[in-house]
Amino acid sequence: MTELIPAPRGAVAGSGEVRLTRHSRLYADTGTEGVGHWLSVALRQATGLPLREGRELDDAEGGIGLQLDPGLGPEEYRLVSDGSGVLIEGGSAAGVFWGAQTLRQLLGPDAYRRAPLGRDRAWAVPYLTIEDAPRFRWRGLMLDVARHFMPKEGVLRYLDLMAAHKLNVFHFHLTDDQGWRIEIKRHPRLTGIGSWRARTKTGHRASPLWEDKPHGGHYTQDDIREIVAYAAERHITVVPEIDVPGHSQAAIAAYPELGNTDVIDTTALSVWDTWGINPNVLAPTDNTLRFYEGVFEEVLELFPSEFVHIGGDECPKDQWRRSKTAQARIRELGLADEDELQSWFIGHFDTWLAERGRRLIGWDEILEGGLAEGAAVSSWRGYAGGIAAARAGHDVVMCPEQQVYLDHRQAPGPEEPVPIGWVRTLEDVYRFEPVPPELTPEEARHVLGTQANLWTEVMEDQARVDYQAFPRLAAFSEVAWSALPAPAERDFAGFQRRMAAHYGRLDALGVAYRPPTGPLPWQRRPGVLGRPIDGPPPHR
Repeated sequence: MTELIPAPRGAVAGSGEVRLTRHSRLYADTGTEGVGHWLSVALRQATGLPLREGRELDDAEGGIGLQLDPGLGPEEYRLVSDGSGVLIEGGSAAGVFWGAQTLRQLLGPDAYRRAPLGRDRAWAVPYLTIEDAPRFRWRGLMLDVARHFMPKEGVLRYLDLMAAHKLNVFHFHLTDDQGWRIEIKRHPRLTGIGSWRARTKTGHRASPLWEDKPHGGHYTQDDIREIVAYAAERHITVVPEIDVPGHSQAAIAAYPELGNTDVIDTTALSVWDTWGINPNVLAPTDNTLRFYEGVFEEVLELFPSEFVHIGGDECPKDQWRRSKTAQARIRELGLADEDELQSWFIGHFDTWLAERGRRLIGWDEILEGGLAEGAAVSSWRGYAGGIAAARAGHDVVMCPEQQVYLDHRQAPGPEEPVPIGWVRTLEDVYRFEPVPPELTPEEARHVLGTQANLWTEVMEDQARVDYQAFPRLAAFSEVAWSALPAPAERDFAGFQRRMAAHYGRLDALGVAYRPPTGPLPWQRRPGVLGRPIDGPPPHR
């Protein structure tokens, strides 16, 4: 009856059903008008029903009513379907929106289509009462568009897919060695030069295969405004990532003075065309700080999010060790070593962002050399960084590579396309637990939530991203939303049963997911070298 994903906190079945007809109306009370508009558009295009606007709740008899209930939590909702119609109440518009997503699932897979199928059918919701609320406030998906660019339409599509799974934070990885994807008006060469590379490695960095044609693209500032507004309509926050001081060769290729010019000829650098950890990092100079302050000023104008991600990961220190400029800065600041120099660099932007009412978040390497006051941590190298940060009183988003990096392979077989990393099956993701048992209840309150990450080195197009993301993102959404028991006690068989219905929704949405039986012939990538890691991933 209620094959819902993610699973709600509680559902009580009744006897009967509400049938939506050409006479059904949709009423959106004060504060829910945006949700009402979204729901009416989604259901009209799928069902062909007019769903005319109701002027008061009584007009929604036999239809749909939306209203706020201040007694509910901000993202909490209650859905009641009975003889008077369907009523969705939420503690805020976000709660009502998540209830509307549940209603769409209850209507069946065809409710996800963009046009009616042209045959008469009944649109019915069973009588029931659902009370639901999320476990975590941060239920995230990170999409890397720097390694392989995803056009704006694809990003908007992924926001819709996130909303359908009640995910609410879109971590937008916009810059890296292989491409700079956001227009910065005061520094036009960042996109004029930094958004295109001459060729691209196909497969893992050890692969001998290349695609010998330019790859690139970027989002204009109006594109970004559109993406942020589209996300906000779906109650999704967009958190931008601008990488410093590592993962910065695209920026240095555009503006060579940003690099360590006393160590290498930065004018000879181009946008990087392969994968891995790049030795070319930003110089710790005042000029670099002023340049990136200008970048972040424009970023803050575009993204209203509380958090701004600054990367901070995989920053080799070799050039700093050889640079007279970097060594002079270490002595000037009284720092112990290059790790503390990176900490100073991150701390500068932590203070700069805090002065503007924002919060810095970075990958767990920002712990090295001392964590900036007020900074939050994306714990990716395992649980250890998140545990250390939480124990030090810092907020944490748990996204350990060993558990929720969805670029990792989904099965051990030879037919898995471009196998990267450890095997992470649908069941493995379903049994992922974001809060380490080592944390005390007080420390655990610093775990804001969790996030799945999609790194796109070996995902050259939307179909490959879909394949790596789904169906595992559906399992992850339940981990992030639902109050599940301990990992070993979770009902994976029950989840699989609900997934049988959910695959129909993904089909209607046009998602090129990995079938339970394995990749389809056209999803395989024979001959493209990956980097599989044997054995179970470490749990640390």
